[in-house]
Amino acid sequence: MELNSRGFYHPTQNAAQRKADSRQVRARMGSPARVSMGDAWSWQVHPDMESERRQPSFDVERLTNILDGGAENTALRRKVESIIHSDPEFSLKDNYFMSQNERYEAGVKKKFHLQMLAQRLGWSEGSRESRYAFRAVTGDLALGLHHIFSKSLQSLGSEEQIAKWAPLCNQFRIIATYAQTELGHGTYLQGLETEATYDADTQEFVMHSPTLTATKWWPGDLGRSATHALVLAQLICSGVRQGMHAFIVPIRSLQDHSLLPGVTAGDIGPKMDFEYIDNGFLQLDHVRIPRENMLSRFAQVLPDGTYVKLGTAQSNYLSMVVVRVSLLLDEINPLLEKACIIAIRYSAKVLDYQTQQHKLFPQLATAYAFHFMGTSLQEFFQESYSAILDRDFSLLPELHALSSGLKAMVSDFCTQGAEVCRRACGGHGYSKLSGLPSLVSRVTASCTYEGENTVLYLQVARFLVKSYLQAQASPGSTSKTSLPQSVAYLTAPDLATCPARRAADFLRPELYTRAWAHVAVRLIKDSAHHLQTRLQSGADEHEAWNQTTVIHLQAAKAHCYYVTVKSFAEALQRLDKEPAIQQALQRLCDLFALHGILSTAGDFLLDGFLSGAQVDMVRTAYLDLLFLIRKDAISLTDAFDFTDQCLNSALGCYDGNVYERLFYWAQKSPTNTQEHNPRNTENCCTAVSSQEAIQMTTAGLGGRFPAGSPRREYRSPKSRAEGRARL
Repeated sequence: MELNSRGFYHPTQNAAQRKADSRQVRARMGSPARVSMGDAWSWQVHPDMESERRQPSFDVERLTNILDGGAENTALRRKVESIIHSDPEFSLKDNYFMSQNERYEAGVKKKFHLQMLAQRLGWSEGSRESRYAFRAVTGDLALGLHHIFSKSLQSLGSEEQIAKWAPLCNQFRIIATYAQTELGHGTYLQGLETEATYDADTQEFVMHSPTLTATKWWPGDLGRSATHALVLAQLICSGVRQGMHAFIVPIRSLQDHSLLPGVTAGDIGPKMDFEYIDNGFLQLDHVRIPRENMLSRFAQVLPDGTYVKLGTAQSNYLSMVVVRVSLLLDEINPLLEKACIIAIRYSAKVLDYQTQQHKLFPQLATAYAFHFMGTSLQEFFQESYSAILDRDFSLLPELHALSSGLKAMVSDFCTQGAEVCRRACGGHGYSKLSGLPSLVSRVTASCTYEGENTVLYLQVARFLVKSYLQAQASPGSTSKTSLPQSVAYLTAPDLATCPARRAADFLRPELYTRAWAHVAVRLIKDSAHHLQTRLQSGADEHEAWNQTTVIHLQAAKAHCYYVTVKSFAEALQRLDKEPAIQQALQRLCDLFALHGILSTAGDFLLDGFLSGAQVDMVRTAYLDLLFLIRKDAISLTDAFDFTDQCLNSALGCYDGNVYERLFYWAQKSPTNTQEHNPRNTENCCTAVSSQEAIQMTTAGLGGRFPAGSPRREYRSPKSRAEGRARL
């Protein structure tokens, strides 16, 4: 019997046929069956899932190619995944049963195994192969901050510094981390207390933590792994503070890994997740480093202590921009994509219920919207980055605003969406074996790391207010090209009211894109006017800003939603040669835009842009979309093309055999695999410290044990020991 279009077997095949066809799949795909876990159930797709995939309205494989950026990228990714999944060192099957220490040791082991594999196969740092390998192991690797150090070095270091430190990093002759956050200071970088005081006599920087709150806190790999840290500290030259700069500080010996003099470091303790990362703390007590250890692409300290500024005040934040851009597509959005796959596959039997569609389809639409928006941001980043390295900073403010706002939006929505997916799976969604709790706890962290989201939104708001005031300064001469492209809509002709007359009108991308632009402009205008009013009333700049931050936050969020809707709609226009795929994705784009309008309807109603009747039209169009998306839901999740090994979910496997796999996986729990040992029962009894405790318990039960309970007489550990001695 023929294999289906995704390389899986028809339920009626016999075992011999399935094994023969399995060999055909491996030969054709260059890997074990795409999503098979290799267990007994993967040989047969559940009839419900087979039915869901019987007649997709579009070519799923072609959509996967589009998401990957081309068929050649899909082929390369699958080749890398095949290599990773065929290596038992990268197995994730025991993750849910490991202790924190076991997860850390496994993470380190996988990291170095992957490093040796990459060297053997010629996968360079930052290559497509390395990205695909990271995806294949689901990021379950220690020493992730080592690569943040490397990216920061490339962004902030001089060519000489890169030539010295990059080989040491790439060959893991040092293990590095990025130490920015402090015990008392997180996203507010200007408040960092760690000091780097230049000593011209010795041409050294003296690195010092002057207070308890200056302790570096949270950096990954710092607790027990790193030998070097890129420390963000306040530079002091000739008694003058020059702001935050980056310094390479050795913290552990390369001979015996002991802490160096003046360094105090350790692990910060248990966390919600990321057990495989040793997040740590660092205190520096007048630790001296050479002058050359300050990264100096955008600023230098000359031997005599003269400070030379080569960039802008924001240029030292470039490394954070680089990291935020990469996070969106490589780490944060994939967590929502996986949650959607698991929840929608598990819900196959109940997807006809509108309430289940209402829970899950907006999350699926959001994952696709963020993919296309992230791709657009990546393109803008590539355009801007080389210019910034050459000290052309004209695009940096817009890049910083976009990366900050979209990081905040993506992490907020992915966190909310992953939790919706978990709840949509009922009680089984609470089981770690579903894979969903770990997705939720991991994505939750993204709301804080690399910038707390509220602070990031407010940084966007400052950019928006500045752009709006610039547009209003000379309205006769200001044109779209005079503003950064992402805010050019501030000067575009506006609609006072929405022209829609029926529900179908709200399925026109140009209409709902302009609706989002209208609301964003109004909120930005209001936020700027409220700020100006406070300033004119005599409030100082800090107080005026603080008293208007709630409306600034609203404006920033509306702007980010507008940018995402616009980029999604524009990406789909370029798929005119793929009409079936374009139609399926257009429904998701429509749903994303309309779900946002319904969720913030007050903003559209406030100034009369939408009427109450038009909001009803939006709701009608939205509900119609749920019905239309229903038939493609499983295929749209299949197109993400995550292997079962990547998902590591008993609920989300491609074959749909949920209950068999969940029951089987539960048997692997250490409490089920350990042979019954009478000593274990004996140890349980020792938890009760006295005969009186037993008597108090049985008294509450009427002086007797419940029916069916053992009637063994309680004996204290001492009396049992005496009995054994007599024997």
